[in-house]
Amino acid sequence: MAARAEDLLPVEYFHVVFTLPAEIARIAYWNKKAVYGLLFKASAQTVMTIAADSKRLGAKVGMTSVLHTWGSALTHHPHIHMIIPGGGLSPSGNRWVACKPGFFLQVRVLSRLFRRLFIEGLLALHRTGELVFFGDLTGLSEAHALAAYLAPLCKIDWVVYAKPPFGGPEAVLAYFSRYTHRVAILNSRLINADANTVAFKWKNYRIKSDDRQSVMRLSTSEVIRRFLIHVLPDRFHRIRH
Repeated sequence: MAARAEDLLPVEYFHVVFTLPAEIARIAYWNKKAVYGLLFKASAQTVMTIAADSKRLGAKVGMTSVLHTWGSALTHHPHIHMIIPGGGLSPSGNRWVACKPGFFLQVRVLSRLFRRLFIEGLLALHRTGELVFFGDLTGLSEAHALAAYLAPLCKIDWVVYAKPPFGGPEAVLAYFSRYTHRVAILNSRLINADANTVAFKWKNYRIKSDDRQSVMRLSTSEVIRRFLIHVLPDRFHRIRH
């Protein structure tokens, strides 16, 4: 992380999260390399396209993206965390264009373009035979079936969440140092474990209060199964700039 400090700019930084709907996550489960790669590509293209729009920011921006595939309960939940400086280079490349203080880009606009780019990319992967389907998704190997499966997803909002801006470059570095190399579950969340059962702390987002911490108890084999879901394909990079 110390080496990354030289890359940080003396500007406000923003944290943006792109999440795949559960229906897409089911496809990603069997097609990790292809779909996770598309997730990186579509989310980055979304940010760069909207930021370059003269009616928005009108600048060429950069970002660092980190792939996470888990939820608090170790379930399959693919999403991208982005750290983005609050501005970019002008089209001519000779000046810095800063965003409004505390505001980067409109989330709904990002969500809609991300949805379109991702679905277009997924259909392209299907046409080139880069997707496989198993179990109750086997029928999606037919183009018309996949189109019908995706049609309802074109009408809903996809989750794109912009978190409050970081306080500055130091805060970005502190965030990265504890976040980028996480695994699906930290030792600090484990309560006890034996050959039969594992108990661990998790955050239950269905609880509408500040204290969402709960304890989950699962069979040891189920915890191992959930953990292994998040092993990435060989030589797949989960941090991209």
